[in-house]
Formats: sequence, C-alpha cells, structure tokens
Amino acid sequence: MDDLGPYGWLPDRHLGAAAALAHADGIIGQIGDLLFVYGTQPDGPLRLQEVPDGQVSRSVVVGIAPVPRKVSLLVADAFVVLRGALEHTLFAEAEFLNGGTLSNTAARNVEMPATKTYEDFTRWADRQRRNGGPKSLRARGVLNRRLEPLQPFNRTIGTDDHPLARLTAYTNHFKHRTPAVTAVRMGAMYRERDRPRSVRGLEPQPEEPIKVGDVIAENPIGQQEVYTLFPTVGVHLPGSDRWPLLMHELDGIADWVRRQALPCLITGATVPGDSLPAHYDISKPHSDERAAVQSGRDESAAELFTRRLKAESVRQDMPGLLCGADRILRGAGPALRAEDVAAWAAQVSDKGILDRWSTFPREGEVGYDVVQRRWDVLCSLRGEAVEYAESRT
Repeated sequence: MDDLGPYGWLPDRHLGAAAALAHADGIIGQIGDLLFVYGTQPDGPLRLQEVPDGQVSRSVVVGIAPVPRKVSLLVADAFVVLRGALEHTLFAEAEFLNGGTLSNTAARNVEMPATKTYEDFTRWADRQRRNGGPKSLRARGVLNRRLEPLQPFNRTIGTDDHPLARLTAYTNHFKHRTPAVTAVRMGAMYRERDRPRSVRGLEPQPEEPIKVGDVIAENPIGQQEVYTLFPTVGVHLPGSDRWPLLMHELDGIADWVRRQALPCLITGATVPGDSLPAHYDISKPHSDERAAVQSGRDESAAELFTRRLKAESVRQDMPGLLCGADRILRGAGPALRAEDVAAWAAQVSDKGILDRWSTFPREGEVGYDVVQRRWDVLCSLRGEAVEYAESRT
C-alpha cells in the first residue's frame, strides 16, 4: 500500500472512517461555537452577589445562565458518531477478513467490546465462538488480537477512565436514557494578586456543577480582592459523580479514536505512521476521496476552540495594555482610543493575535533587554492599531 501516499496504511474500504472523524469534528466545532457565545456573554454565565456575614463578605452565586439545550444533543451526536466509526470499521474489516459478506448469524455478533478485565475479554471471545461470530473475532483471531490492546483492562489503574470505557458509558446512556447532561462548573479561578505564571499554577477545581447558593469566594469585611473566574461547561460521566470539562472530554476521546483505535483496528499497530486528519471537507463530493483526506487538517475543533478563547482574552486585554502605556509611547502624537484598539484587535485572526502576544517577555523575566523588548513590542502593536484606525477614517 506504499503507493497510496501519506495514508498508505488506510485501505479504500476504510475511507469512510476518515469521513466519520470529520463529521464528529464538525459537530464538536458547532458545540465550540455555542460554548464560545455562552461563555463570552456580556454578564458571563454566573451572576454573583456580595453577602455580608459577620466579619466576612461572601461572593454567592445567585443566578446561572442556562446552557443551550442544543449543546446536549450535539454532544450525544458527536459521541455516537465516534462510536459508529469504531463499529463500522470493525464490521468492514470482519467482512474483509471473511473474504466476503458475513452470514446473518456472524454479522449479528460483530461488536466493539469494552471489557475491564482480561477474563471478561476471553469470555467475550468465547461467546463469539459459541454464537457463531466471525472467526477473526474469536480467540487468537486477527481482529481479536487487534481488539485486545484497545480494551480498558490494559489501564491497570482506573479502567473507568479509559477512553473506550468512557465512550461506551456515554453512548449507552444516550441511547437508552437521556442525551448528554451538561452543567456549569468552575474551570479555574485565582486571585489577581496571586495570579499564576502559567496554567500549571492554577489550583484544580472540584469536578462538580455550580449551584445557586454556592460561595465562590470569601474575604474579611473591608478587604477587597479581585478574582478572575473561568466558569465553563462540564458533562456528566454516566455511572459516576464526575463532571469533566466538556470540550476536553470530547477532544480526548476523539483523539484516541483517531490516533490509536482506528489505526489499531485496521493495521494492528496503534501508531502506523501518519494519523488521520481531524477534519476534511465532507460537505461536497470528491472525485478523489483519498486526496481530500490528505488535504485535511490535523488541528481538532476543540483545539481551535481553545485557541479562540485565548485569542479573545488577549483582545480584551489589548485596549488596557496599549492605552495604559499610550502617553509614553505616542510622544507628542495624538492619543490612542480604546475603541480603535478594540476594532484593530477584532479584525486580527486568532493565530495572529496570539502570535503577537507571544512576543512579549514572559512574566518573571528581568533585565534591560527584557524592558527593551517589551518597549519594542508595545510600539509595534500601537503602530498597527494607529495605522488601522487611520485607514478606517
């Protein structure tokens, strides 16, 4: 299959798996769009009120903006598509190894197991033999050997955390009970005076929904503290009391399906070479589907969502940053207006604004060269904002 290009390990019979991944990524992209609007609404998802109580004042949650119902339905759709990609790939490979169409009895037994012990896996393989399942799924069969390394029991600690175990829990719940259950939870928070230098410095937050009446912060009366909050949306993991971050959960499971599970089902190797793209355009017909797959992008919708959030945060900081230093930067020139900076930052791409932000010296760096570099970056950004403002007028 070397003549098939970058995805030489992917036979034509499994090109549909790449399309399924692109479809799931598109759904996750829709979820990201909804969550972005939800998280950046003017008043934010949470409404807080200061409640004095003796010698302290507590920041209490008095209101929570409802999460759009469509989010839950789309989450269910995304997980079902990802599980379908596994099941369909398994079935297509079972037919190929069988040399043609499976009998009705054999076809009914084709399924993606998610076993939490090796003994359960061997019992599943034995049922394949007893019930007339394909030979490839029985003990020592080709597909049986490919399925084994993908089973949750291979994670000796926390088999319930295995991507296949989580995917199975979600899709079984969505099919038989309810769509995904989502709720607002705290992604991160910190006091401004204790602002961490990186994401790694953030304290982990409880993996539970925020409720009206919850106390977010508490300070002595008369002592003002500024907190930065990052409320986000979590999804309930069925059969547990856990509420992982929704976009992290979607991205983690989709990434496992794309980079490990599908390649292993098709080739027997978890890393056969080039991993399938996260997305390519499936909205139009392709005379050469393989070439379309090869033109796809590796960056997932969840990664684009994260980049979008970071870029929006930088855009919000830009007016204060540039206008705060404007008197020194402009010399005798006209003052820079905050609305001009905001308009300039809004039309810069997410990648562009983050690239510009990355040129700033990192917090904690000291020295004359650091001061000079910061000055140069501020001058450059101000110059761009002034040029854009002048072009508009």
